[in-house]
Amino acid sequence: MFIQDSIKFVQNFAGVISESTPHLYLSGLPFSPPRSALANMLTEKFPNIAQVARGQHEDWPSNQHVLQGHTDIVNSIAFSSDGRHIVSGSRDQTIRVWDAQTGAQVGNPLQGHTKSVNSVAFSPDGRHIVSGSRDQTIRVWDAQTGAQVGNPLQGHTKSVSSVAFSPDGRHIVSGSLDETIRVWDAQTGAWVGNPLQGHTWSVNSVAFSPDGRHIVSGSWDQTIRVWDTQTGAQVGNPLQGHTWSVNSVAFSPDGRHIVSGSRDETIRVWNAQTGAQVGNALQGHTNLVNSVAFSPDGRHIVSGSEDHTIQVWDAQTESTSVQAGNFPTMQIEPYPPQFSPISMPTSILSAFPSAGDKLTPMAEHSMCLGHGLFLLDNGWIVGSSNQLFLWVPPSYHPFFWYSPSTTVIIGRFPVLDFSNMVHGSAWDQCFCACSDSK
Repeated sequence: MFIQDSIKFVQNFAGVISESTPHLYLSGLPFSPPRSALANMLTEKFPNIAQVARGQHEDWPSNQHVLQGHTDIVNSIAFSSDGRHIVSGSRDQTIRVWDAQTGAQVGNPLQGHTKSVNSVAFSPDGRHIVSGSRDQTIRVWDAQTGAQVGNPLQGHTKSVSSVAFSPDGRHIVSGSLDETIRVWDAQTGAWVGNPLQGHTWSVNSVAFSPDGRHIVSGSWDQTIRVWDTQTGAQVGNPLQGHTWSVNSVAFSPDGRHIVSGSRDETIRVWNAQTGAQVGNALQGHTNLVNSVAFSPDGRHIVSGSEDHTIQVWDAQTESTSVQAGNFPTMQIEPYPPQFSPISMPTSILSAFPSAGDKLTPMAEHSMCLGHGLFLLDNGWIVGSSNQLFLWVPPSYHPFFWYSPSTTVIIGRFPVLDFSNMVHGSAWDQCFCACSDSK
């Protein structure tokens, strides 16, 4: 139990500790759940730290990391096959690799694209990363060194919207706003055959079948098409049923079914061999569906939408759609008038040292909390000269309220109490060497 708890503590606060060691205590302990073995053992020994006076989370959060470094919208993310790394592509023109356990960025950003990076994927062996960009190119990268492998793959005449490796890692498929799909030799970068043509509008999503023999594509032309990887020929007729752009497509793990998500707010399942729709459209989203995927065992489908929800569906039920779960994104609600938020002690400003732990430079995106304090996007509450005051875990972020005349209110329930907190040069007084009262 203690070992498990220690691992959770490191997973949640490793990034904080690397920024400032004292915050192992100042920020780590206040937000450790009461059930935590570490919290039970240490909290009484550290009375002079911030307290979650109301609404503390009872257990470790499922949201462990906020991976920060990109300076614009993140368009695409993917796990490596061993689950140890995450790759992300952004409108800031960079690709970044992250340690999935600690959330730390691995190495420098992968730079080379000259416009937004729309899609990224790991090779099956995890040794390479492929990226597709609005600059009309595909690039392959060494996942360990971050170096670009060979020259950019060129051939598309408009933005590249989607890329994927074949299951054996030997080929790359790409879809583009130029209405074509292209297959590339992953080692040489050469085209394999002619472009796959048939869509009459932008290709939004492409994927290989698990055996690598087929490619599926979804397009703004409202259709899904299946292609023979060897010949480049379209297999059967287009899969039709959606009434608006098809944003995302994927094969089931056994290759027998295809799932598609659309701007028409529905998800549809198709028989990959016959092209027939399986059952009714899965309805429940109230805005366009951006992404769909099968679970590894093929029993469930997950969908993400611009209605701010992720929904899980039973993929086995063909006659009717069964919604297995609905996980709404937390929304900020109007300020609750019944709250009487605590005031920030006036001593805080004078207690900041003139030098010490700082984040440099001050992040562009911050929220003024009053009293010379600012909340940064990465969770740090800092002073006007960027002195570190407290780090707040990602699981509390959706609840934040700010007011120039108050301290921090976290949602309708939790409240932070800074009344006993020591900080700045006096941080070491957070510990009390008193004897155990038990």
